[in-house]
Amino acid sequence: MWTAVDDAPVKELFPGIRSRPLWTGGNGAKAQVLEMAAGSRWEGIDVHAPGPEEVFVVSGTFNDGDRDHPAGSFLHAPTGSWHVPRSAAGCTLFVFCPEG
Repeated sequence: MWTAVDDAPVKELFPGIRSRPLWTGGNGAKAQVLEMAAGSRWEGIDVHAPGPEEVFVVSGTFNDGDRDHPAGSFLHAPTGSWHVPRSAAGCTLFVFCPEG
């Protein structure tokens, strides 16, 4: 399957945070692009369940609630871990959840 990011539907998750789903697998796995506007922040805590989360910072700077991750960074969040995503300057992320 092939999907262009600009063709993916847009869903606003929180003010300034938009999701563009690219693919969903039969086991609940999913791939998406997450666009975070400057100054945006996840509401509450993002817990990684039922499986891990893989994040690649495509552009901008992503903050996981602990530290900044510039464009080109890759993050692996194991099952059961959590963070509070935010971005002071704005960023675009590719997020892959192999188990949903």
